[in-house]
Amino acid sequence: MHSAEARPVVTLAALYGAGGSVIGPRVAERLGVSFLDREIPEAVAERSGLSTDAVAVVDEAPRSGRERLISRLGRASTISGGAAGAGEQLDLQERRLRGHVEEFLAQASVSGGVALGRGGMVVLRDVPHALHVQLRGPREARLRQGMAIEGIDRETAERRQEATDEAWVGYVRRAYGVDGADPRHYHLVLNSTAFTLDACVELIVAASKARMRDPRSAHPAE
Repeated sequence: MHSAEARPVVTLAALYGAGGSVIGPRVAERLGVSFLDREIPEAVAERSGLSTDAVAVVDEAPRSGRERLISRLGRASTISGGAAGAGEQLDLQERRLRGHVEEFLAQASVSGGVALGRGGMVVLRDVPHALHVQLRGPREARLRQGMAIEGIDRETAERRQEATDEAWVGYVRRAYGVDGADPRHYHLVLNSTAFTLDACVELIVAASKARMRDPRSAHPAE
């Protein structure tokens, strides 16, 4: 049994249209902890001395290949005085910023929180009472749910779905060398299109409370 002083920690990995931006805050409110989404890039920007836009380069926010390339070269030129070595400079900058993200998540694991994305299921894999959740569902069902949540048309939702899913998979693989879709990284894999979002919140809250009572092994695969 873990310490009674421990606070709930939940990580959410959500594909586009799975409702992570809706479910996350509601779960945090029910558990009495912070929802760690906007706070992460803001905290990292403050610690690194960079803008939140610069921090977004290592975040999971979808960006087109051209936009990302322009951002990379622009920042690398500022750092190195030219395009030479831009790739190496970018990798160094990404690793440094990612370290700040990981430090923030580690500190949040003490005070408790619900973290959306950022490879939280890997960063906090050894926190005994943490609950790691993946939100997913059939592509078409997620598309419809994404349209409803964001109030957008199908064409826009399709673009966002493609960009967001690709960015999430790429971030986790690039940062930690793992397949973020692998269910072995999670305690709970939930088809959040098969239930109402409120029902998903109830399921996650119940699972988190169960982890708090009896954490068993920290990593889902153990």
